[in-house]
Order: sequence, then structure tokens, then C-alpha cells
Amino acid sequence: MKPPIVGVANAQDRPKSKYRNVRTSGHASKKEARRANELRLLEATGKIRNLREQARYEILPKQTGERAIYYVADFVYDIKTPYWTPERDKYVGAWQTVVEDTKSPITRRNPVYVIKRKLMLWWHGIRILET
Repeated sequence: MKPPIVGVANAQDRPKSKYRNVRTSGHASKKEARRANELRLLEATGKIRNLREQARYEILPKQTGERAIYYVADFVYDIKTPYWTPERDKYVGAWQTVVEDTKSPITRRNPVYVIKRKLMLWWHGIRILET
């Protein structure tokens, strides 16, 4: 029997994820990878534009002796939202930026995430879409 190679872990040797997510194609979970594929399709069809993944926002700036605090959004994109214009008497579209985070019911209640979500609303005026 060969001795195990040091530093290489088998799948069964790895510790379980805290929330039981499985990293898939560079994303933190299968759900996030699935949503990324959906958004790429929407961008290809022109329904959304400027899709960015893992976009970083500063929510508290650096202070003396302290590092800055950031929120990293899973997805940021622009979506066309219709609105009524009385002068044209029809609906027209305006592009609006959406900040989206893929969350499970358990991770939505994570205290660190809740604080960062509230700081994003207070500091940047951005309400995070949780999918």
C-alpha cells in the first residue's frame, strides 16, 4: 500500500462546507453557477447589459489603524425597466443598475451579511436583490 501524498486531499477528506454548498465552475455554489448562466443568456439576448461578477463595493473606508470594509456582490448588471411618460403617451425603458446576491434562506440571516446589506443601503443607497 502506497503512503498518501502530503498536501493532496481526496474529496472525502475535505471538510464539509458550513452551509453544505458545492463549488461549481468557479462559483461559490451550484445555485450561483446556475444564476450566472441565466444572466449570461439574458445578456446575450439583450435583456440585460454590463454583467459583472464579484463586483466589490467599499462600505466603510480605511481609517487610522483599520482596514476598509467591502461588500462583494455576486452579480451587478443593468436591466431595462419600463416607465410611463405622459408626454409620449407610452411606456419607454430606462436602464437601472441591479446588485444581486445569491443566498439560501440560512445565509440570508448571517449577521455579517445582514450588516453589510444594511450598510450598502445606507452608504450607497443600493438595495440588494437576493435570489
